[in-house]
Amino acid sequence: MRLYDSHSHLDAPEFEADREAVIGRAEAVGVMQQLVPAVAFQAWPALKATCALRPGLKAAYGLHPMVLAEHRPEHLDALPDWIERERPAAVGECGLDFFVEGLDPESQRRYFVRQLEIARDFGLPVVLHARRAVDEIIATIRRIGGLRGVVHSWSGSEEQAAQLYRLGFSLGIGGPVTFERAQRLRRTVATMPIEHLLLETDSPDQPDATRRGQRNEPAFLVDVLREVARLRGEDESVVAEATRRNAEALFGA
Repeated sequence: MRLYDSHSHLDAPEFEADREAVIGRAEAVGVMQQLVPAVAFQAWPALKATCALRPGLKAAYGLHPMVLAEHRPEHLDALPDWIERERPAAVGECGLDFFVEGLDPESQRRYFVRQLEIARDFGLPVVLHARRAVDEIIATIRRIGGLRGVVHSWSGSEEQAAQLYRLGFSLGIGGPVTFERAQRLRRTVATMPIEHLLLETDSPDQPDATRRGQRNEPAFLVDVLREVARLRGEDESVVAEATRRNAEALFGA
């Protein structure tokens, strides 16, 4: 089986000491492709260098709402030039986070909307972070139009998911699906259209239920696959193939 980790922060400092070994462990279990989304302008050069390590590592450049204090308007101005020069697979990680205190909502919206506009203008997919903000994100996607992408680390309702499918968006499913208490998420994954399903690790964050408190890494995507296949009553090879093809259609092979 070949797997595509649709959301891995392989460029993060947590992997500085053993990044090549982490990539090797992923490849050993079939994770041959990864989408590596940025979080801040200052990290874009290091992310570019990380993605140069293997052909299967795809970059996305963007500004994450959780590090809002690091962003400046000129970083948004620089994004189109980076896209023109580097030809990334996506714009992101961007979005809205109304859970973390101290993140000004209006400032978040300005950065978010502009990144969506840039993605639309370049015809690129967007990688979205949505925490306590799914309804607003859906409304913003609908208002801007001409967008496609994925809401990663999905935690919304089945009705919200259905709205995103109709808008051409996929859901990123990772470690949280392995927790038995995540009943709503598990119901969604069990019945959702497979053509809107992507697998992810969000490495080094969000490990599965057997690795609480540990560093997550792309090789552990096989455990997400196993649980998703079990919930859906489908063969692991079927889910692996479908989700890889979905990711390749969105981000490129």
